[in-house]
Amino acid sequence: MAVDHYENFPVASLLLPRHLRAAVRDIYRYARTADDIADEGDAAPQERLAALAEFHHALELFGQNPATRGPLPHAHIFEPLEATVRRHALPVDLLHDLLSAFEQDVVTQRYEDDTQLLDYCRRSANPVGRLLLHLYDRATDDNLRCSDAICTGLQLTNFWQDVAIDWHKHRVYLPQDALRRHGVPQAWIGRCARAGRLPAGAHPDAALLPAWRSLMMDRVQWARNLLLEGRPLTRRLPWRAGLELRLVIQGGLTILERLEQLNYDVFERRPILRRTDWLRMALRSIFQ
Repeated sequence: MAVDHYENFPVASLLLPRHLRAAVRDIYRYARTADDIADEGDAAPQERLAALAEFHHALELFGQNPATRGPLPHAHIFEPLEATVRRHALPVDLLHDLLSAFEQDVVTQRYEDDTQLLDYCRRSANPVGRLLLHLYDRATDDNLRCSDAICTGLQLTNFWQDVAIDWHKHRVYLPQDALRRHGVPQAWIGRCARAGRLPAGAHPDAALLPAWRSLMMDRVQWARNLLLEGRPLTRRLPWRAGLELRLVIQGGLTILERLEQLNYDVFERRPILRRTDWLRMALRSIFQ
C-alpha cells in the first residue's frame, strides 16, 4: 500500500475499471515525470524550473488546433494526456496545480505554519483525488471535500514517516511554529537524522524526547482525523473504487499506528506496512 506521493494513483489496479486504466496511466506518467524533474538527479534549481515551465506550456497548448500549434513537446506524455483530458473533460487547472507544487519543492524547504503546509497539500496531493473523482463522474462538492481530506491526510502521513529522509534532502515539513510551540529545535531533528536514532539514556538531547513525542502525537492525530473525515466518500463510489479507497485509507491509518508503536522514532527506521498488515487492512476495509 502506497501512501507515498504519486503512488497514490492506483495504476493498473485490478480494482480499477478497465475503461479508466489508460486514463490513470496517462495522468500518472505525467505526474511521475514532473515529480522526478523536481526531485531526482543533480540538475540545478533553475534547470528544474525551466523543465517544469515546459510542462506548463504543453498544458496551455491543449485544445488548440494541432495544425497551427505544431507538435506538443514531450509528445509521448502530452499527446495521450490531452486525449484523456478531452475524453473525460478533466480540469487542466488541476494538472497545473501539480506542477506548481513540484516547483515549490525546488525552491521551498521550510513551512512556517499549517496554513502554508495545507496550501502545499492542496496542490501536491488533492489534485490526485479530484482527478480520479472526475474520471468516475463523482465530482460533487461533498465528494471533493472528502477527497481533499483523504489526500491531505495521506500527504501528511507521508511527511511524518519521512522526517529523517526529508531532512537529508534539506527539507522540513514539520511547520516551524509547531516546532516552537512544542519546544523542538530544528537542529535537534538534524542531530537525530544524522545519528539515525532518537537519543537515549544520559545523552543531553534525550531531555527533548517528551517534546518530540508531544509534537508527533499532535501531528499524527491531525493526519488521522483527516483520513477519517474523508471516509464517507468510500460509500459513494462504485463498489470496486470504494473498496480500493478504503484500502488506501487503511494503509495511511496503519502507518500512523506504526508511528505510535515506534514511539515516534522515525530516525532509526521508516515506518512501513508489513505483510501481516494486509489481511488486517483488507478485513477493516470490508467490514468497517
